[in-house]
Amino acid sequence: MCRLSMKTAIEPFSPYTVLQAMEAMQEGYDGSGLGLLLRGMKFADFNYQAGEPVLSGIAHSEAALHRLNQMLQDRGYTLKYDHEFQVRPELIEAKDRHKYFLRVYKQPLAWKDWSQEQVDDELMFTRLALREDGLRDNDLTVFSFWPDVAIIKEVGWPLQVGDALGLADNRITSRICMAQGRQNTNYGINLYACHPFFIQGIGTMTNGENTAFVPIKEYLTGLHRPGYVGYQSDSEVFAHILHYVTKELKLPLEAYKHVITPLKTEELENHPQGRFLRGLRDACRRMIIDGPNCVMGSMPDETCLMLMDTKKMRPATIGGRPGEWAMASEMCGVDAMIPDRDKSLDFQPMRENTVIVPAHRKEFVIWSQFDPYPLHQAA
Repeated sequence: MCRLSMKTAIEPFSPYTVLQAMEAMQEGYDGSGLGLLLRGMKFADFNYQAGEPVLSGIAHSEAALHRLNQMLQDRGYTLKYDHEFQVRPELIEAKDRHKYFLRVYKQPLAWKDWSQEQVDDELMFTRLALREDGLRDNDLTVFSFWPDVAIIKEVGWPLQVGDALGLADNRITSRICMAQGRQNTNYGINLYACHPFFIQGIGTMTNGENTAFVPIKEYLTGLHRPGYVGYQSDSEVFAHILHYVTKELKLPLEAYKHVITPLKTEELENHPQGRFLRGLRDACRRMIIDGPNCVMGSMPDETCLMLMDTKKMRPATIGGRPGEWAMASEMCGVDAMIPDRDKSLDFQPMRENTVIVPAHRKEFVIWSQFDPYPLHQAA
């Protein structure tokens, strides 16, 4: 098992508050890895402009850092800001961390006449090229390259990692922070196997085990989409399926639940859009998960979601107030992030629910698979 916590708020907040929620749930994981995804970032010493690509990862040697700089320069990127973490090496278990990088770049001039799809693809291709370069000698780890998003991953307990990187100093804040403490149950310790997972603006993290991992991985790999690679974790497919549903099939966000945990045939017989949903289930049959799982995620427009599979053996809770909401694997995690909320608004989703926090954050929406299929387009 793992533990998940996520907070979304109109006003940027410190990621350390979410790490404190992870600390409250520490009996649910073993310190084998921590992952953070920050979205809607604000820097204390830099005026970040929306749309500027942010690169996050770890250079394990000076040579790796030099190659990274050269590759980005060759692709036309200009460095605008290089965040200097206040690192305390004595708190970091690994000893090959030459530099944690969180950098903002200026878009290349060649992008001026590009479509958004071309820009999105180029950012993904750049990240994949850097990752491939680093895997040759295992000296460069790249987690994300995307506007307004940063990912931090490290081995260790959440607060220890937060203290090691100085995340309590409020020099980096964000409107969304996703955190996962990974219990090392299925694979060796690998930072790429640590949640959250990210592809072209879409991030997910999972508590549980996806026993349908192999056939799903084989299906996604067989689609020959450039970004559907990696799979050091059985949970990475959740991010790629969400990407496929919303970006490739161009279906609304709610369709994600119908793809990974479709309703039974007898349930679809009485559904107002049962004919379409049966077709969707048949077409996407290879992407049906086998849990138990709880999935939390965030989208490019800062919409957040939470759902679980039909077994409902990995429960989670949402609570908060207008403008500020928190999700966590356990109630104590929500308490740590928003202690003075109206607890009568807390909600634990059932097997048919998707909980959605829109970007305006005024409320959260409880959507059921038994409801009519939404007509709006996913962001």
